[in-house]
Amino acid sequence: MAKRPTAAPTTEAPEARTPRKSGRPTSPKPPRPVRVRKTSAQVEAVTDNAADPTRAVAEPFAKAEPATQAPSAFAIPGEEQRQMLETLSLNLARAAMTAQSAIAEAALSQADRPAALSPDPFNVGPAMNSVMTSLASRPDKLFAAQADLFNRYMDLWASTTRRVAGEEPPQPSKDKRFKDPAWSENPMFDVMRQSYLVTSDWMNGLVSSVEDVDPMVKRRAEFFTKLLTDAFSPSNFLASNPAALKAMADSNGESLVKGMQNFAADLERGMGKLKISQADYGKFVVGENVATAPGQVVWRDELFELIQFDAATDKQRQIPLLIFPPWINKFYILDLQPENSMIRWLSAQGFTVFVCSWVNPDRDKAAFGFDDYLEKGIYRATEKAMEQAGTDRVNTVGYCIGGTLMGAALAHMAAKGDKRVASTTFFAAQHDFAEAGDLLLFTDEHWLAQIEEQMDAAGGVLPGAAMAETFNALRANDLIWSFFVSNYLMGKSPAAFDLLFWNADQTRMPKALHMNYLRSMYGQNLLSKGEFEIGGLKVDLSKVRIPLYFQASREDHIAPMNSVYRSAKAFSNADVTLTLAGSGHIAGVVNPPAANKYQHWINDALPATLGEWQAGAKEHPGSWWPHWAEWLHGQSGKWVAARNPNSGPLSPIEPAPGSYVKVKS
Repeated sequence: MAKRPTAAPTTEAPEARTPRKSGRPTSPKPPRPVRVRKTSAQVEAVTDNAADPTRAVAEPFAKAEPATQAPSAFAIPGEEQRQMLETLSLNLARAAMTAQSAIAEAALSQADRPAALSPDPFNVGPAMNSVMTSLASRPDKLFAAQADLFNRYMDLWASTTRRVAGEEPPQPSKDKRFKDPAWSENPMFDVMRQSYLVTSDWMNGLVSSVEDVDPMVKRRAEFFTKLLTDAFSPSNFLASNPAALKAMADSNGESLVKGMQNFAADLERGMGKLKISQADYGKFVVGENVATAPGQVVWRDELFELIQFDAATDKQRQIPLLIFPPWINKFYILDLQPENSMIRWLSAQGFTVFVCSWVNPDRDKAAFGFDDYLEKGIYRATEKAMEQAGTDRVNTVGYCIGGTLMGAALAHMAAKGDKRVASTTFFAAQHDFAEAGDLLLFTDEHWLAQIEEQMDAAGGVLPGAAMAETFNALRANDLIWSFFVSNYLMGKSPAAFDLLFWNADQTRMPKALHMNYLRSMYGQNLLSKGEFEIGGLKVDLSKVRIPLYFQASREDHIAPMNSVYRSAKAFSNADVTLTLAGSGHIAGVVNPPAANKYQHWINDALPATLGEWQAGAKEHPGSWWPHWAEWLHGQSGKWVAARNPNSGPLSPIEPAPGSYVKVKS
């Protein structure tokens, strides 16, 4: 029996810097931007060109006007207009000075750090070389591709000519990058947008057309070609983004000054490395306005805190529910706000809810591996939950990588004849990694060697920011470029968004555990083959015979639905129920019924392929939670008196959400 210390850990990493205030870089900053109050007559005058740069850019496409047309605003002398132009020039200079100062300070802060581990950490060079060599060996195919690009541009110029002749502008683009009406209404920006889309689509299609290259090599080339074409979108540059130009003109350049101040603050927050803010992090405090479900920490050791949440009903089901979240993130994704808290909702359905809140590991846990997380995590947490609830069984939930561990633990229990788990639910969890999506691209030996060096340099742990950067790269337009444009080009402050606050609250990972996970699961797919060793045994998923509930999400880019379906099939002798939810890795899981969002699909059968399953599935509106709760009630025994976390065999240590969840990376 492990010792049960009661002293709370410190809530900051040992070597963490004192955090700066959000949005307030310490480098010298220019005075506050000057704004000139405009009269209505002045506004009308300058919008001719200055406050509407999209009109000025469109002049080459405009029809000739009679000689009596009034001259532009810039041609009319006037003290007030000159003052406005001076203010604009001054703010542009201030923006440039702010950016230059921030970059210089970042360069100095990086000067004493080791050089980058590799100029090509993703090993994309050899992949692109293979693709280009293949294309060069097929001149007929390359010629056909060039002819196709020429034809696309001829079509583009033909449509542009019709626009000049008076044809109605196209409908606004459904692409979120080009949602501003100016992208369609202004002929110049419309040409810019369409020519970019033509070229990027052509480049991505050309790489995808290669046939005589190793599939994984080709996939790597496809992924990074898309990253490149996304980066070069005209929406990402001030001079070619009409919305950013208009914001700059409307504010006399103040928007750009604010944008560069945001840029400087993010460089400082990343200690010389750009760390783009996705939310107003100062608006949320764990335990105060997120992670507020009432409960008690009833057990704490070196690896986790066990939290028991308060009952919300007079009666509860006999068999408690124990949730194992991923250790890559913190558990409060299931308890962001009262209205979208799964933990509160489960309590209201009559379940006794426990959560394993993993420690944010530091260097002292560098050698912790799957055996530690099995014995000191799964086994000990289930033991303590049963002791507190007074039962001999628990139901468990495994979310994402927590579900991968839980699946391996079930196979380990099956080999030992351990029946402590009555049923298990998996949220977006993978056990068969043959079709694990784009994350497979980050698990070749070249990349793993880079990761290992990075962890060694950090004392044996993977910094939380490293995994966040990888996940952001999987959805670069949504998680990188949209914030780049909004924060820096438009000068907007990030919104107070609880989910993105949680997303940025990353944890570290022990080297031994993480490298084994990447090599054994993504690299070799050992768990589904019955060759993964954990707790001294090679475990076989087909030996698991308890009821299982799998949830997959249709648009999940981390645990793709086909990968989750293959994982469900790997438990070939278990009673498996699978539900497919709308949306992605987070919103597909955290979708409370009251929100009336998305949809889900149900099929009681589990045929050979996901396509067959979908063909026979029935669509239902809204959340999948009620369907799961009905299934879970059937696995949870009779009704008993509600349990109080304060009066169980394990004495409460401190109120939820505990201390481990507050430790910053």
